[in-house]
Amino acid sequence: MVTQMNAPAPAPKSRRNRVLAIVIVVVVLLAAGLVGAELYARHTVVNCLTEQFEADLGSQVDIGLSAKPVLLQAIDKQVPHVTIDSADSSFGPAQDMQVHARANDIDITGTDTSAASIGNSSADIAWSADGILRTVQAQTFGGLISSVQSSAADGTLTFDVGPAGLAQLVVRPVVGNGMVDVETVSAEVLGLGIPTDLVDGVVQIISTSLQNYPLGMTPQSLVVDDTGITMSLAGGAYDVPQATDDSARCGV
Repeated sequence: MVTQMNAPAPAPKSRRNRVLAIVIVVVVLLAAGLVGAELYARHTVVNCLTEQFEADLGSQVDIGLSAKPVLLQAIDKQVPHVTIDSADSSFGPAQDMQVHARANDIDITGTDTSAASIGNSSADIAWSADGILRTVQAQTFGGLISSVQSSAADGTLTFDVGPAGLAQLVVRPVVGNGMVDVETVSAEVLGLGIPTDLVDGVVQIISTSLQNYPLGMTPQSLVVDDTGITMSLAGGAYDVPQATDDSARCGV
């Protein structure tokens, strides 16, 4: 006599739904945890890199990271790129100077002396005529300078000296041998020479402001137009100096 075996009864639908709901909740929690960890890691790395670059550049900056997950960067220690922007519309002594830089192929393994190594970098700089004037007027001799005009026609900056522009100092910034040189084109007061100290002071502050190069870059081109100065920079391999405070090291 053959005994017929009955197939197991299917699990109740409500039980299957509960299992599916639990799986979905677990997946959502895991995803939320990863997203939260990624956001925290990005915030930590941005703050750390900001401290490192500000210490190296001497100016406040905003840091932007590439789209590559920071949690993955923690494994391979490779950052495709970061962007660096002047945060307070100034760079070194220059007022109203806008700097947008990009550092590529960054290794954040770090050493005792280096926070990170950069493969190459580039930057675009824009310095308005108004910013040039305010930079010069902030110097001890600045009260003698009443206005400045930038000219695309001959690539010069003309500073009016004294009331009603009775005197004019004309300079021309040019790029040569990886540096910016500020040439004095003319300096006259009604045909008489402007005091040497004033001429030297203006030339020096313009030169200094245009030689504050980030990340070991050098100037590639400089253009004076009717709104001010634009300049492009480029750099090769560069080691970002390590912060003296170990807590500021950018280990992710």
